[in-house]
Amino acid sequence: MLVTASIPELRSALAPSRPRGAVGFVPTMGALHEGHLSLVRIAKAEAAAVVVSIFVNPLQFAPTEDLAKYPRTLDADLEQLRREGADVVFTPSAAELYPPDFSTTVHVAGASEGEEGAARPGHFVGVATVVAKLFHVVGPDVAVFGRKDLQQAAVVRRMIEDLDFPIRLIVAPISREDDGLARSSRNVYLSPDERRRAARFPRVLVSAAARIRAGEPVGATEESARRELEDAGFGVDYVEVVDPATMRRTAEARTGAALVAAVRIGKIRLLDNVLLEE
Repeated sequence: MLVTASIPELRSALAPSRPRGAVGFVPTMGALHEGHLSLVRIAKAEAAAVVVSIFVNPLQFAPTEDLAKYPRTLDADLEQLRREGADVVFTPSAAELYPPDFSTTVHVAGASEGEEGAARPGHFVGVATVVAKLFHVVGPDVAVFGRKDLQQAAVVRRMIEDLDFPIRLIVAPISREDDGLARSSRNVYLSPDERRRAARFPRVLVSAAARIRAGEPVGATEESARRELEDAGFGVDYVEVVDPATMRRTAEARTGAALVAAVRIGKIRLLDNVLLEE
């Protein structure tokens, strides 16, 4: 497994792989857990060579957010990726991706504007910019993202289509702990009591989705789920039913719709979503 922080070395390493088959790509910010590793396994099943990037992207953090505190566990990450059989791990510095006078950003309208885009202004400009840059550097045939960050997947899908990236996007199912909590690198910051209470979050969403399937009006379900989460001690940023392709809210329990939510417990912010047909 090659580990490199250099764009030229990455491209040189991948050149012999391209005649043999597809290159798969899994972009991450490190602090890897089973959810990330499941994406690597999908990429390995789809491609002859797999690249994983580890880069905590400063462009997607607001000044008030936790860039400095974001968990960094590079040695452990590399050991896990060796066991999974990744071919190349790209670990660039911020200066490698954003050299002096870097001044180009990517804005994906529509899909980036509600939910997380409203709660974290500028976040998806940072996401789209770094993903576009990584796509250009790696040149993958297949890219694998997780469904937990549903809006991120929608933004990336729109960007791939609009900018004609020759990339097939795979959005993998959410990886969950035994109690249902979606795996996240930030979960390690939950106290034992917060971690116990956090398991209530996905249960509320699953119950709300079931009520919508049973015919309860979407708006009433969104409001009741919000109240239930607040009563359980969460700060609630949003609970909404959306079209996952556009992230537009919908009042209909249409095929493919998803119930998405963001909550706060202590200082930690959790995201989750449930597809209504699940």
